Amino acid sequence: MAARSDGRSRLVEGLPNEGWRTRFAPAPTGFLHLGHLVNALHVWGIARAYGGQVVLRLEDHDRTRWRPEYEAALLEDLDWLGLVPDMWPTPSFRADAVGHPARQSNQTARYAAALVSLETRAAVYACRCTRRDIAMAVPHAPGVEPRYPGTCRTANVPPGDTFARRVTLAPASFTFTDLRLGPLTQAPWQQCGDVLVRDRHDQWTYQFAVVVDDMTHGIDLVIRGEDLLASTGRQLQLGSLLGREVPPTFLHHMLLVHADGSKLSKARHDTAIRELRAAGATASELFGVAAARAGLHETPRPLPVEALPELFR
Repeated sequence: MAARSDGRSRLVEGLPNEGWRTRFAPAPTGFLHLGHLVNALHVWGIARAYGGQVVLRLEDHDRTRWRPEYEAALLEDLDWLGLVPDMWPTPSFRADAVGHPARQSNQTARYAAALVSLETRAAVYACRCTRRDIAMAVPHAPGVEPRYPGTCRTANVPPGDTFARRVTLAPASFTFTDLRLGPLTQAPWQQCGDVLVRDRHDQWTYQFAVVVDDMTHGIDLVIRGEDLLASTGRQLQLGSLLGREVPPTFLHHMLLVHADGSKLSKARHDTAIRELRAAGATASELFGVAAARAGLHETPRPLPVEALPELFR
């Protein structure tokens, strides 16, 4: 109980001022599962408990994996769960497939302008390296992110040879206080090396797009799973290079995992919310299961969407 009390004190003391924004930003590359629901109950629960606003964003930058049926199901699931965003509710995405300000695939001009801005503050260079090239060049343990060795940094790759661009990360450490995990420090130049911002398929990368979007949408608090904790330092550095004066606050929550310790994922075809719905589950039952598995309840019990704030007060 003391640990939970300390965690809630850190949460309350570290939250931005009233009127702050957070976001729920799923990728329409598969069906929503209980892992997404854990993230959603943190996002809506904390926002509703402490005066925040929820922005809905569709992170569909990876067009090789995006499918219209996944996007339609995602929006339908949110409606069924009763999770209503304060900015850009689900009907706005159905009505505006072209040009919606919170759909990443529509923001090419925004990202291109951000890249031009970035080029005035850091060295940006063309890169021919594939993931396979990097994995072969840098010995690393399974499951450990290989550090980009800077192969193309001084290779003078002609810009017309590839769409891919990397940003040179200067040696620097970034300290931030996670609202669940406490003070942390990361050194991106040691951890990941120069960051890829556009890939060889002319797609903007997650690391770059979310930084630009969070600045554009005025996101003050980023709530996400621990699997993305390692991204924080490099996103803080990119934000600083892009001119963000006040960085967002972060909260990384626990992940739902299998018995072998691996996280729930779309790639493993973990049970989707739509399948649980079809089997007769109610939204309250699913919230209860997600809250218990995330350590917010001791045992699963029905939890109405209106009760999510009580998990964090």
